[in-house]
Amino acid sequence: MADEKKGTWLSPASYERLSAELREMTTTRRAEIAQKIEAARSEGDLRENGGYQAAREEQSKMEGRIIELTHLLENAHVSEPEASDVIVPGTVVTASIAGEEERFLIGSREAADMVKVEVYPENAPLGKAILGLKAGDKTSFKARNGRDIQVEIIKLEPFEG
Repeated sequence: MADEKKGTWLSPASYERLSAELREMTTTRRAEIAQKIEAARSEGDLRENGGYQAAREEQSKMEGRIIELTHLLENAHVSEPEASDVIVPGTVVTASIAGEEERFLIGSREAADMVKVEVYPENAPLGKAILGLKAGDKTSFKARNGRDIQVEIIKLEPFEG
């Protein structure tokens, strides 16, 4: 069976890109938003100040993203993808899902903008169902809508990103 590591698998490149995003947000972006808030605050009545409200909303979204990234990076397991005959995080899988052939990566959705295939997290219903399977194996998983989805693994390859 697949290695039972906690957290989400990230390639070293994805980890570094997300770390850089977090550094940017906690330094430069926080300072920029604080300046926007202070400038808008100096304009007077905060209840009627659209610039102030927009800056506070931007700050709130950014702080949420900082929390999300911090948690992801603190709990990620970072490694080069393994060449394996079973599905592990970092495997590019070709499978027949409900009769449709799909090619996707098992890993963090945070890597989705860096790859040219769909990304499914290993903790998603599909990811959980196929971890540890080999080419030729069949399984099923329960979709969020309650439907039972049939899956046949066709091909495995390590992620090269």
